[in-house]
Amino acid sequence: MKKHIVVLTGAGVSAESGFATFRDTGGLWEQYNVNDVASIEGWYRNRPLVLDFYNQRREQLRDARPNAAHLAIAALEKDYLVDVVTQNVDNLHERAGSTKVVHLHGELTKVRPENGIYDRTGSEAEVIDIGYDAVHLGDEAPNGSQLRPHIVFFGEAVPKIEQAISLVEKADILLIVGSSLQVYPAAGLYRYAGNDCPIYVIDPKPVELHDPRVTFIPEVATKGMTEFVRLIGA
Repeated sequence: MKKHIVVLTGAGVSAESGFATFRDTGGLWEQYNVNDVASIEGWYRNRPLVLDFYNQRREQLRDARPNAAHLAIAALEKDYLVDVVTQNVDNLHERAGSTKVVHLHGELTKVRPENGIYDRTGSEAEVIDIGYDAVHLGDEAPNGSQLRPHIVFFGEAVPKIEQAISLVEKADILLIVGSSLQVYPAAGLYRYAGNDCPIYVIDPKPVELHDPRVTFIPEVATKGMTEFVRLIGA
């Protein structure tokens, strides 16, 4: 039976695709106030600003391409059962060929009704895939309410966290790529790995993770994935 690898990814895995990260030097938080464009309060305060922000991100994503790290993660499916749990809202994992991806924080290419059921249940029934199109104030969902980005804003619950926990609990190997492990609840997911589950962390910057199960690979995602594949003998 194939071993089960769960891959937890953060912004660092997409940085080499030219997709702007939020927290790094020169990142989006230096250009925008997080409370204005990525919080539920900001949404209700200024919908046009938030819609424009994500329209710009969607346009940027259209021109981005999966990098070698995305491709290497997808290639693991040849020899392993692989589930990707990502904090990223881009679709680069899917475009690289990964077939099982859980988006904890939502997806840029999708929208949903402002007054819908997702926030309460995590149901995808009302979620609409718009690709790279823009959304504007006055664009309505089938239920008549304003369309909003299918993004988990700060101040909102993370409906898919239980699904992610269940996957990590069953992992034979946990791989963390490009995540600073600073954003909760995703940052605590590694704690659900079994006692015998090896954990590999790929990040060029030091990650505060003191756990005897952890092997650190201090590289950017593309180089780190090459080393990870070597270490597990894939």
